[in-house]
Amino acid sequence: MFEIEGRMFAGTFGGLPHFILYFIVAAALLTIFVLVYMRLTAHDEIALIREGNVAAAIALGGSLIGFVLPLSKAVAQAVSIPDMLVWGFAAFVVQLIAYLVCRFIVPGLSAKVGAGNIAAGITVASVSLGAGLLNAASMSV
Repeated sequence: MFEIEGRMFAGTFGGLPHFILYFIVAAALLTIFVLVYMRLTAHDEIALIREGNVAAAIALGGSLIGFVLPLSKAVAQAVSIPDMLVWGFAAFVVQLIAYLVCRFIVPGLSAKVGAGNIAAGITVASVSLGAGLLNAASMSV
């Protein structure tokens, strides 16, 4: 319960501490995912994107969204932070597997993304988004 200028705002701000906690934990998971994902790839996404490489931007963007979709479902359905972490870790693993599948489907994937091959970037994004959607839909309480 919060009081501002003599008015009580329990209904309005009562969930704010939980929102902040879940948001920070989810943002930390997203940061860790990005760092691990970028170490898994053989190309430097950030440098490529800064150079204007559209394929790298598409691939990284699709992977991020593919992770955030099930992560948002994990946040929404979690009954506790440990519960959210378990489901967030599941989303993490599924996305890393999705990238490895892309490497199998497209030999020389990193070199192709590095060279700006948009088809390779779209493949990564599509597989990542598909895996993320299936992952989120498969999560149940």
